[in-house]
Amino acid sequence: MKFPSFKELSSKVGQEVGVSDWLEVDQKRINQFADATEDHQWIHVDAERARRESPTKATIAHGYLTLSLIAGLIDKTIQAPDIKQVINYGLNKVRFPSPVPVGSRLRARFTLKNCEWISETAAQLTWAVTVEREGQEKPACAAEILFRYFI
Repeated sequence: MKFPSFKELSSKVGQEVGVSDWLEVDQKRINQFADATEDHQWIHVDAERARRESPTKATIAHGYLTLSLIAGLIDKTIQAPDIKQVINYGLNKVRFPSPVPVGSRLRARFTLKNCEWISETAAQLTWAVTVEREGQEKPACAAEILFRYFI
């Protein structure tokens, strides 16, 4: 969703303001995340063992991989031309209600919970984010995320 200005975006408190496009989570992405975080647990990187031993019968994405995708998804989904910089400020809540098997497609829903102006040119927005897995009722991730926007 493209907003004419950050001020217009910041006025949408209490509303869902965007839904991202679908993004496929493939084994290459999972392996790269495992390498970056040094988390090579078999459930993520050993396809043969996962087929034999895991309830999903496939490797699954790291929960933190799913969480980390939110920054890119919001950047592609919610835009205003006067935003100069966005900083990830933190998290209030995070849950991973269901796994993300390799090959899953995810998308994120963004609801603006709060806007707190820090100065005339900066505001902290609190987002309720639900990461959905295509074809599944239960979300892959539910998080409350704080970003600081500079205009």
